[in-house]
Amino acid sequence: MSKVAVLGAAGGIGQPLSLLLKSDPNSGIKQLALYDIANMGMAADLAHVPTPAKVRGYSGEGELQGCLEQADVVIIPAGVPRKPGMTRDDLFTVNASIVRNLVKACAQHCPKAHLLIISNPVNSTVPIAWETMRAMGVERPSVFGVTTLDLVRAKTFIGEAKGVDPRTVQVKVVGGHSGPTIVPLLSTATSNGQKLNFTEEEMKGIIQRVQYGGDEVVKAKAGTGSATLSMAYAAKSFYDSFVSAIGSGSEKLTAFVKTDQYETGYFAADLELDEHGKIKQIEKLKMEKESEQQLMQTAMTDLKKDVQKGIEFAKAN
Repeated sequence: MSKVAVLGAAGGIGQPLSLLLKSDPNSGIKQLALYDIANMGMAADLAHVPTPAKVRGYSGEGELQGCLEQADVVIIPAGVPRKPGMTRDDLFTVNASIVRNLVKACAQHCPKAHLLIISNPVNSTVPIAWETMRAMGVERPSVFGVTTLDLVRAKTFIGEAKGVDPRTVQVKVVGGHSGPTIVPLLSTATSNGQKLNFTEEEMKGIIQRVQYGGDEVVKAKAGTGSATLSMAYAAKSFYDSFVSAIGSGSEKLTAFVKTDQYETGYFAADLELDEHGKIKQIEKLKMEKESEQQLMQTAMTDLKKDVQKGIEFAKAN
């Protein structure tokens, strides 16, 4: 991935994410293009970090083309953060237009780039991105919704509950990326390859925290923002997994993508990518636990609405 662009680089997620991308000497990034409507003096600051990636900042719509040209990957955290009392519907009102406009520019200036969407609500912004790319003539849009924060939280909360190092925890978290659409499959949880068992109380507590972990952060920040540092960490983790999955051709990663395998049309599950970053296979889940089946049923109802909202917005705009 020679050139990586970050759109919304001056924001709460964009700044720490840009630092993580720049400070990793093994990222393989040669050019890190940072864009925002705000002043991008931060690019000069970041450029002083002694790693191979060359950093350049782009400010305002007039410089967006230069940022995107020849980009291999475009990471989009642009938009407004969630604040106390703010629903994801409220977020949609503002962020839908932001994502649509940025994706239109991607379709014009880097149609073959892989788009990694962070801007919330992901359940709707990913359909907006995919449908917008298609409407602008991109035959096979490469669009991935970054839901890695749900996995990061699940590993952390499971580690706390079971007294194990969260880095050793493996677990599947599928569905969507908001509230009840997030489905942690705790029956798949392991630590160092050993299956983890949970009491009913532990399961309820972990699932609640994974689904509504964002609310914890919004409340703790007392109106000043939402998850930024943990999201930046999750986004960098996703980027690393994405590059690795392309390189191996068999390694799996979890992302929210366009798929015909689920009735919602978009779904987060384990994927395999080919050497060009195109989806080879999406895991079809088989759930035996009744409690997880119920979680999935609830998730699919809400997810279907979120996806449709995004599709309708894209078609109307």
